[in-house]
Amino acid sequence: MTETVSYGIIGCGMMGQEHIRNIQLLPGGRVEAIIEPDAGMRAECEALVPGVRFCESIAELLAIKDLDCLLIVSPNYLHVSQLEEIAATRALPILVEKPLYTANEDAARVQAFMESYPAPVWVAMEYRYMPPVAKLLEDAEAVTGGIRMFTIREHRFPFLHKVGNWNRFNAKSGGTLVEKCCHFFDLMRLALKSEPVRVMASAGQDVNHKDEVYEGAVSDIWDNGYVIVDFANGARAMLELCMFAEGSRYQEEISAVGPAGKIECLVPGPGRFWPKDLGEAPVPQVIVSPRLPKGPRVLDIPVDPTILEAGDHNGSTFYQHQKFHAVVRGEAAPEVTLQDGAMAVAMGLAAQESARTGQAIYLSSLMPDAAKAG
Repeated sequence: MTETVSYGIIGCGMMGQEHIRNIQLLPGGRVEAIIEPDAGMRAECEALVPGVRFCESIAELLAIKDLDCLLIVSPNYLHVSQLEEIAATRALPILVEKPLYTANEDAARVQAFMESYPAPVWVAMEYRYMPPVAKLLEDAEAVTGGIRMFTIREHRFPFLHKVGNWNRFNAKSGGTLVEKCCHFFDLMRLALKSEPVRVMASAGQDVNHKDEVYEGAVSDIWDNGYVIVDFANGARAMLELCMFAEGSRYQEEISAVGPAGKIECLVPGPGRFWPKDLGEAPVPQVIVSPRLPKGPRVLDIPVDPTILEAGDHNGSTFYQHQKFHAVVRGEAAPEVTLQDGAMAVAMGLAAQESARTGQAIYLSSLMPDAAKAG
């Protein structure tokens, strides 16, 4: 008999509903209660989970005895205060969406939470669990002989509309290089097995959202940029982001190169955005290119269609919840720790600052102390 894992969800807009669809695919996954202040989003949640209980506050949610864990999918700028409220009331295992925090002044609060919270916390970094990315990470060391250069290119669609348009402003999202790109900084650390030392970036708002005004404020979110990161082990990583390139065949192209060869992965964007007149959507691929003997080898990495249709992240949300269930049952530890989440944000904030000032930023000035020690 499968053990039930009952979730309480805090915030349930577009991404929260993707989480629900994936939770429902897992044996024993159950959504017990939801906090969602927007009436439209509540209606969509009700359609996904008929009869689900809606709560008006975290206190009301935490009073439900049957909860096994919490899922935080609220707007970015609310994460830290919500974590603190949970810590003060009832410690349950938590899966918290990225980014863990959004501003340098939150770092000390995050550190205090890290040091005191007694239950496991998993920071949602779905990109690790996209099957082609997971395959690249698994094979990179053997193929490359030790990664010296790691490059991520994401060419994609503009930011989607969110309730209250909070993702149109740096102050609420943390900025594009935090909100969107903490995923990629997490992958850099994971692949290179080293810590970042210096960040250099150039970025800006050149095409998207320039004519959008909300409550008298013009959107200031960036839509493209380059980021270069030097790591302590001498390796280098680069990110190229463009959010007005939705005509691309593949959304993410990631490569790792070392003295023995190169490995790449190609990841398509959300299937619902692929034009029907172009036929079947692209299949994810991994390409292995040894230096000797020369000759690239292309591997298709298909994803189960049912899992693929449950969200916009190439099946990764399902695999993440599968592993998180083991954590809730006490069978495993979180694979994406609070320290990982904090480091990804610190890198994003450094990139934002470098692009703003034109100066290289050294990470030691922006990390929570717990992350520096790690």
